[in-house]
Amino acid sequence: MGLSLRARRVWTAAAMAAVIGGGGVAVGAAAFAPATAGPPPAAAAASIPGTASYAAVVREVLPSVVLIRTPNGLGSGVVLDGKGNIVTNAHVAANAAGFQIQVTGQAGPRPAKLVGSYPADDLAVIRADDPSGLTPARFGDSSQARAGDVVLAVGNPLGLSGSVTEGIISATGRAVTEPATAGSPAVTLPDAIQTSAPINPGNSGGALVNTSGEVIGIPTLAAASPQSGAQAQGIGFAIPANLARDIAQQLITSGHVTNSDRAAIGAQVATVTGTDGAPAGAGVVAVTPGGPADRAGMRPGDVIRSFGKTPTPGTESLTQALAGARPGQTVTLAVARDGQTLTTEVRLGELPGG
Repeated sequence: MGLSLRARRVWTAAAMAAVIGGGGVAVGAAAFAPATAGPPPAAAAASIPGTASYAAVVREVLPSVVLIRTPNGLGSGVVLDGKGNIVTNAHVAANAAGFQIQVTGQAGPRPAKLVGSYPADDLAVIRADDPSGLTPARFGDSSQARAGDVVLAVGNPLGLSGSVTEGIISATGRAVTEPATAGSPAVTLPDAIQTSAPINPGNSGGALVNTSGEVIGIPTLAAASPQSGAQAQGIGFAIPANLARDIAQQLITSGHVTNSDRAAIGAQVATVTGTDGAPAGAGVVAVTPGGPADRAGMRPGDVIRSFGKTPTPGTESLTQALAGARPGQTVTLAVARDGQTLTTEVRLGELPGG
């Protein structure tokens, strides 16, 4: 079977030359001092780069990371609890409703079924028919993740079960957008963790863990050059564990998301272009009756030019701006209408669950 369910690629506006990290960490490099003030030989040996081992962490985490096989390809998942619930990416489980999902971990293969999916955050939950031998992962507080922390990405890249890559957290709080693909809508992740740990095809839905063996993220995206489309090295993204657990619990409890905790303006938009062919704003196609945009007096044909102080030349920039906002927040929009630019205040609503 081909690996049709790949680690997703995200188009980034940042210059690809400005890559943070390179998939490795110089452990203890700061401990080296000038020769005239060198440490005793025993201390120096303890700080040699490369002497650190994460074998104990890997042994703990591997039983909690499974390989997911669907009719469309391969992916990874993380065991949530003793009932066989497993969190993964929505794009891994896409179009798998009604099919059996093969879960292969150290305890051997067994069928599983889809519990629920929430494409807006690229998250889904499946449940193994037989939970025996599946070890729940330990989840950490992803809000405590900091740039420079060492992390490991555990998953099944290219179908190589139980593979581990190492890197650091390059940044937190990234708002990243992936383009729509066949069977999968465009997704904007509001608070992604950027990592230099390589994220390869098949890693999607696996575990990003800290050196304490705690899952702090669910790998989902690999960056690609906007010019060539080639996968960038050392730039991957993971969904924060706090968000993943919240959405997963809602899916387990009710089969759908009841509280997305994400802002929305209550309007369908599409990128419009100017006379020069360049993007000129996010055009309002329709407004939700009684929604935030409707209450603010917006109407189809309006073109949103900015969201607060953030220019919005198209739908992607508007979506990313919304990803950084909160429901209930009031923002000022610059709107083009009938040749004039107006300003209107909108009290943001909440992105519907599903």
